[in-house]
Amino acid sequence: QMQLMESGGGTVQPGDSVTLSCVGSDNTFSNYAMGWFRQAPGKERQFVAGIRYNAANTYYADPVVGRFTISRDNTKNTVFLQMNNLKFEDTADYYCAADLSWPLSRYPDVWGQGTLVTVSS
Repeated sequence: QMQLMESGGGTVQPGDSVTLSCVGSDNTFSNYAMGWFRQAPGKERQFVAGIRYNAANTYYADPVVGRFTISRDNTKNTVFLQMNNLKFEDTADYYCAADLSWPLSRYPDVWGQGTLVTVSS
């Protein structure tokens, strides 16, 4: 089964921008819809953004609309999450996910291990 590896997390200040990356381990990556989820301390994991296998469609959770952008490069088996104008409430572990369903299901087929983004002044 394909494996996913996220990178790009860290500590940033409010208003900063960060780009997360997630690389798939094999070329089946291009068959999957990809998504980003996040889990804040003490809260349930929530959907953030999704992109279709061919990048033809994207969709976002309301709290990130206009600030976050999901994209993918199937030649590099990579999906990105560009996060702009970060807010304190964006602090969370961010998880990459791959799913053969579209839109992504609540329980995607493959999960990454997560990368922490902390927004702090």
